[in-house]
Amino acid sequence: MTARIKSWTDTPSSPRFVPPPGAIDAHCHVFGPMAQFPFSPKAKYLPEDAGPDQLFALRDRLGLARNVIVQASCHGTDNRATVHAIAASGGRARGVAVVDPDIGDAELDALHAGGIRGIRFNFLKRLVDDAPKDKFLAVAQRIVRLGWHVVVYFEADILAELRPFLDALPVPIVVDHMGRPDVRQGPGGPDMQAFRALLNTRPDIWFKATCPDRLDAIKDGGAGAPWQAFADAVAPLVADYPNRCLWGTDWPHPNMDTEIPDDGALIDMIPRIAPSAALQQALLVDNPMRLYWPEELG
Repeated sequence: MTARIKSWTDTPSSPRFVPPPGAIDAHCHVFGPMAQFPFSPKAKYLPEDAGPDQLFALRDRLGLARNVIVQASCHGTDNRATVHAIAASGGRARGVAVVDPDIGDAELDALHAGGIRGIRFNFLKRLVDDAPKDKFLAVAQRIVRLGWHVVVYFEADILAELRPFLDALPVPIVVDHMGRPDVRQGPGGPDMQAFRALLNTRPDIWFKATCPDRLDAIKDGGAGAPWQAFADAVAPLVADYPNRCLWGTDWPHPNMDTEIPDDGALIDMIPRIAPSAALQQALLVDNPMRLYWPEELG
């Protein structure tokens, strides 16, 4: 049997930064429990169980208030683990599903009742075997009535190829991890400039200023601060698009078993990319509330 992967630490550091009240982890996952929610036979990795109790304990330890749980690729289009975690949150979580493009309207309605507010399209070939743009567009048309959005995960080298597809999406778009730019190029590098050009095409494209551990190979920034290239490249993006940025831990850090990040250090990245109280409030509270709990905003 393939060894199961553990990609998170049980002992994250205590962050120095204190998030504002109501702060939301807008990108995290759950794995299993496998005995209750088996992984997809097409899964590219087999993680250890990382269920809602662990996620919510981390939420509280880090000083956060809510979670947006994104369906992990290891569960395929079976969203039961994600919906189960949302139900266990007591109203403090919402979710993003991965669906078969042929899903029925009744099942979409059931997902909405279960707290799902978007669907995810994954274009990383190392994680998915097929990403049919025509079928993705068809299902995107069918979620307009629900007020959902689409979350898109891709790498920077295919952004130009994806532009016609992204332009055609009829709902708001949230880009995971900013489309994985090479942050070593700096804020004016070609990857970040191409991403800014995408943001400038329409006002309803959002992004997650997330995953310094994935995007910045330099763990030591020189003065005890890790991931300095990430901070340098991403802070100007947050400053220029303050009403369209989100943040999340990415816990339990799929496929990061060889370089397991410290969740406390991830929290301490927040003031480095959002240095003012106003930016922190937008990034952590106001923006995710608009997408995932709009009914509470009046």
